[in-house]
Amino acid sequence: MPGSRWSGRALVVVPAWNEEVCVGDTVREIFAAVRGVDVVVVDDGSTDRTAQRARGAGADVIELPYNLGVGGAMRAGFRYGVRHGYDAVVQVDADGQHDPAEIQTLLDALTDADVVIGARFADPDDPYRVRGPRRWAMVVMARVLSRLARTRLTDTTSGFRAARGPAMELFARNYPVEYLGDTIESLVIAVRSGFRVTQVPVSMRPRRGGRPSQSPLKALVYLLRANLALMLALMRKWSGVGSYVDEKALN
Repeated sequence: MPGSRWSGRALVVVPAWNEEVCVGDTVREIFAAVRGVDVVVVDDGSTDRTAQRARGAGADVIELPYNLGVGGAMRAGFRYGVRHGYDAVVQVDADGQHDPAEIQTLLDALTDADVVIGARFADPDDPYRVRGPRRWAMVVMARVLSRLARTRLTDTTSGFRAARGPAMELFARNYPVEYLGDTIESLVIAVRSGFRVTQVPVSMRPRRGGRPSQSPLKALVYLLRANLALMLALMRKWSGVGSYVDEKALN
């Protein structure tokens, strides 16, 4: 029922690439904010002390031999979650921009959905803003995926999200590794497989360390690549995807 509180076993997956400055504090904050969750950091081929800092903060660590990108790291995280019998997986960035206090909000929303997005633009009072070509791309993708999912989605590129049960199993086998596949294409896969996708408003914080690279040229490149990623996701067919919910019901 709406408003129910999540009571299953939850795993927080933190994909991290050269995040030694941030990852330890992020892991400690997750443990402090949400009781009863486990944390696994997927060290995505880092060349610094990301893995050591994560272990020192109390997380389990999966060390990938080379950099696969967020999609590859999250596929490893979903496989870990399925293999160890978790009921839900929550993705949290290592850089501290996602507020661990809102993890519980995503988990609670899973009582009425299979995939929950932490939407940065759902609350009009939230000061977080993206402008220019990057924002245009986000608006287009949100409108297309809202029609596909038959619900209002405002932030389809958010990396703060949760999935439960059969959706976890689907992602463990099919989570896309291409650019923007971990956000846009994964939602297309989920919707076309019959899963319920929804969103909850979340806030964003500044990075704990490092600087995101931004420039007008990179924003324009993002616009072009984002639209290409969306078109490919809508055109592509995935083996074993499309009737996943029905198949699980019959087994």
